[in-house]
Amino acid sequence: MEAVAALHFPPTADKRLQTLMDRNSDGLLTSDEREELKALVDLSETISLVRADALHWLGRGPA
Repeated sequence: MEAVAALHFPPTADKRLQTLMDRNSDGLLTSDEREELKALVDLSETISLVRADALHWLGRGPA
């Protein structure tokens, strides 16, 4: 459970997510990039939810 609570979005994926979000804000995404953006957002949200559940079960709040 500790390992799950320590999960974080990988820095390289986070950087790519930010790049795609910036391109999206500028209206410059290709259809492939739009799919990649959705996948990265979904992954980030899933990691956050799983981590939050683990922290809850451990009796701790997010760090």
